[in-house]
Amino acid sequence: MLDHKISGGSGVQLHVREWGRKDGPELLFIHGWSQCHMCWDKQVTSDLAKDYRMISLDLRGHGMSEKPASEEAYTDSRLWADDVAAVVSTLCLNRPIFHVWSYGGLVLCDYIRHHGADHVGGINFVGAATTLNTEAFGTFIGPGFFEPFADATADDLSKNIAAMRRFLRSVTNNPLPTEEFETALCWNMVVPPEVRGALGARNLDNDDVLAGLSVPTLVTQGLEDTIVLPEMGKHILEVCPTAKASWYKDIGHAPMLEDPNRFNKELREAMVTA
Repeated sequence: MLDHKISGGSGVQLHVREWGRKDGPELLFIHGWSQCHMCWDKQVTSDLAKDYRMISLDLRGHGMSEKPASEEAYTDSRLWADDVAAVVSTLCLNRPIFHVWSYGGLVLCDYIRHHGADHVGGINFVGAATTLNTEAFGTFIGPGFFEPFADATADDLSKNIAAMRRFLRSVTNNPLPTEEFETALCWNMVVPPEVRGALGARNLDNDDVLAGLSVPTLVTQGLEDTIVLPEMGKHILEVCPTAKASWYKDIGHAPMLEDPNRFNKELREAMVTA
């Protein structure tokens, strides 16, 4: 395992972690709202590390990355795009497969909008959002996200903790083991509430980005997801000309946590077709 500090958009310092074969095919993992690189532990610590070079970053404001206080550090699409571009450039990545979870779908669309898809070998949208606006709430974005949002972004620690407990319980259809839940709650609480709020304040519609994709694209979607609803996955499939579906029955928002064996198997298959 290697740790990197990389200067992203406007100089924000990003924490990036790397595992596996230095000369292996490349996988770049991007997590979601209030998460960190640790949500991919069941991938990067598996036997995938024997064959692949795997990179996961902590998004700005998350995990071990720098956490600017201003809202503008999180509402500018170009800054998110430049963060991803800095990781790709600094680590000399050659058309990695992007595995983007939840809010990570929005970040990847930021990157493609501003930097193009020349360095994208393929995409796996994992319970991923590509639209975020008032019309999306209740249609694409579900109550698992918007119900705890106010308390998760409040200037009150007790409300934050209670809200993030509710949110985390909504992430999986079946409860996580106690130790895994506690660890995940810890990495969620590292994110300041004002950062969570700023991420939710963006107004985004990336249908034009999706329609222009020509790389192999997989939509990995839990049918019991109450955070990013299955309708979001269906929408990506309708708009993106190269998208194919992998529906997970009895699984919620985190297929890579709830069914890692199937997820990792399909990850390998995606590398073959990319």
